[in-house]
Amino acid sequence: MTQTVTFGISDVTPYVNWIYFFHAWGVAPRFAAVARLHDCPGCRAAWLAAQPDGDRSQAEAAAALYDDAVRMLARFSADFHTYGRVGLYPAWSDGDDLVLRLEDGSCFAIPCLRQQRVAREGEPYLCLADYLPPEGYGEDRLGVFATAVDAGMEHLYDSDDYSRMLAQTLCDRLAEATAELLHRDVRRRYWGYAPDEDLPLDDLLAGRFQGIRPAVGYPSLPDQSMVFLLDRVLHLGDIGITLTESGAMRPHASTCGLMFSHPAARYFAVGPIDRRQFEDYARRRGMEPAALRRFLQANYSPSTDDL
Repeated sequence: MTQTVTFGISDVTPYVNWIYFFHAWGVAPRFAAVARLHDCPGCRAAWLAAQPDGDRSQAEAAAALYDDAVRMLARFSADFHTYGRVGLYPAWSDGDDLVLRLEDGSCFAIPCLRQQRVAREGEPYLCLADYLPPEGYGEDRLGVFATAVDAGMEHLYDSDDYSRMLAQTLCDRLAEATAELLHRDVRRRYWGYAPDEDLPLDDLLAGRFQGIRPAVGYPSLPDQSMVFLLDRVLHLGDIGITLTESGAMRPHASTCGLMFSHPAARYFAVGPIDRRQFEDYARRRGMEPAALRRFLQANYSPSTDDL
């Protein structure tokens, strides 16, 4: 099944992770607490008064930035939306490949990479394919998802540097918040493997739920060219996403990736890989090694050949 959802800005705003918003502005995470205050002058004044003397000016700046963000969100709410699209497919693993059965009955392989270094001796060398059973060893599904904001949101303030930066950082957070809300609905309704999930917002934003949703570019899914594969499955243009030759998504505030339900699934970094795995991965991707290498510069170079 494939589900496409349009969200109002006010629907996704509660799922904005303000810590990452402030991080993008170089503001310490502790000041994100301003977003949790009751909307009254007394609460704001008490919060500011409780700050150590050395932090008060930074807290005031964080509060002013948050106020600007809230006003811009209200502007966005009047005219714009965000979009989510998710496909849920019967799936299994074949070696280090994820294999989907698409709606037309055909099979579609998504090659993955496996760790060749681990932090501690005795730990497994992980690959995302580990979170699906081999064919014939049980039924499972895999989610393919994408989210995006209305493209016009990123260009409302092109003539004002501060407002342009504020709009872009908010759009980035809204695309991620849309993924958060979409993933919650997938777990509870569309896929329904956690129908009774009822987590506090802090737990939700901290990922304390069953399953993971690594996006393309995450350390466990580092190959940016993977968006071209996922586009063939999900048709990203249906929610307004276009792809550049280098695999960048437009609008910039877009996400795309995979959803796993396995209770033991966790995020990890593939890290460096050797020539043997690189060439095998290129073969499985159906790409020339020279073309693939530019997408995996952080993972493969001649210096990693002797892993």
